[in-house]
Amino acid sequence: MAPPKDLMEKIVHLAKGRGFVFPGSEIYGGLANTWDYGPLGVELKNNIKRAFWEYFVHGRDDMVGLDSAILMNPKTWEASGHIAGFSDPLMDCKSCKARVRADKLVEEFGEERPENWCGEKTPSKDMLAFVVKKGIPCPECKACNWTEPKQFNLMFKTHQGVTEDSGTAVYLRPETAQGIFVNFKNVLRTTRKKLPFGIAQIGKSFRNEITPGNFTCRTREFEQMEIENFFDPEESPWEEIFEEFKIQSLYFIEKILGIRSEHLLLRDHAKDELSHYSKGTTDIEYHFPFGWGELCAAGAYRTDYDLTQHQKFSGESMAYQSDEGKKCIPHVLEPSFGADRLALAVLVDAYHEETLENGETRIVLKFAPRIAPIKVAILPLMKKDGLVEKADEIAKSLKFLGNIEVDISGSIGKRYRRQDEVGTPLCITIDYETLTESSVTVRKRDSMKQKRILLEDLPMYLHRKIYGEIVGE
Repeated sequence: MAPPKDLMEKIVHLAKGRGFVFPGSEIYGGLANTWDYGPLGVELKNNIKRAFWEYFVHGRDDMVGLDSAILMNPKTWEASGHIAGFSDPLMDCKSCKARVRADKLVEEFGEERPENWCGEKTPSKDMLAFVVKKGIPCPECKACNWTEPKQFNLMFKTHQGVTEDSGTAVYLRPETAQGIFVNFKNVLRTTRKKLPFGIAQIGKSFRNEITPGNFTCRTREFEQMEIENFFDPEESPWEEIFEEFKIQSLYFIEKILGIRSEHLLLRDHAKDELSHYSKGTTDIEYHFPFGWGELCAAGAYRTDYDLTQHQKFSGESMAYQSDEGKKCIPHVLEPSFGADRLALAVLVDAYHEETLENGETRIVLKFAPRIAPIKVAILPLMKKDGLVEKADEIAKSLKFLGNIEVDISGSIGKRYRRQDEVGTPLCITIDYETLTESSVTVRKRDSMKQKRILLEDLPMYLHRKIYGEIVGE
């Protein structure tokens, strides 16, 4: 079932009002398509990244990590094909000056495609002729009055050093993957890993998108969580590794992050969608209020393209030699996740409105506890008689669980609602029995049920509820 059309508006309003996401540079009128993660948003996003690292890196014996530089030698992008081929066809509407991607305009029009659509880039004149013939209108003014498409490179270009000439040009990386490929031999030498093995990385990437939008779903500055899994195709069939990562990627999104399976779709790329290096790619998509959108490439089979290209352009051997003396250029299977898109999908999927018995509406974010921005809220019943001091003492003892908040403002009912709205899975009430009997009341967010727990049992109980239970199991 499709999400309500007004859901996105509610999400954006809640995100700003509760400190998940703020418009970038807001006091100066903002900067289009830039977003700042607030106190709760940064916790949510960091928890997602931490969960990725624990599951895919610490949870496997064949995976290591890397954090490579954003700025790289420009030859990196020559070798990878980004300087020559990392571009989108840009068209302008002559009537209203709107700027669109020609390929997206055609895709949204219908199933029919121009000649030469598969394989190489469609020549600009063929693209324009097709658009004019079909009368594809401008999405803004509905006129069909287009300029000829021009290829627009998506990389952000800057300069290194004090002068701005062609010899100092560098680029903000458009993907984190190339940092892994150029360090393949360094990692191999220092870790002594045997094929198959993987290298994971989390980091910022930058693409000068023509038509960014849909809140934080499509931005020019974004964070990727990527794995390059290296293998010998003669020893390890790529189809088996591909299937393994599809299963693990889906498990991570559903069971670890708690996104509901009915809102997810596995979609294989058609031949005309595949990147120049790919022989097969499967995406996991999420049904956002604005439509289906990619969360990750659960697997992209990059063959030996990248290592072969870097060997060619650098003159350095990228060959792997087994203990038996066999040499090969490893092939690569790549799962790649968008941290920002995952954070948005988690936020949308967690949003619920419930009508209570008294007729009131309760807004609750049903985050999986392990990724909730606030793990536990501690609520002293009164601001006197030592209850606040006891709450602070208990909060300090529970810091090992993650972000703990002591909330003392407003009635206990209002505080419960406030914590529900930011997705806090467990609230602890400190009352006079806490002082006399060393016990507290623990309230569960989703069911609103309460349970009395002894202080000595509290840390283990909370840890089990937050980290010990996998969603759906």
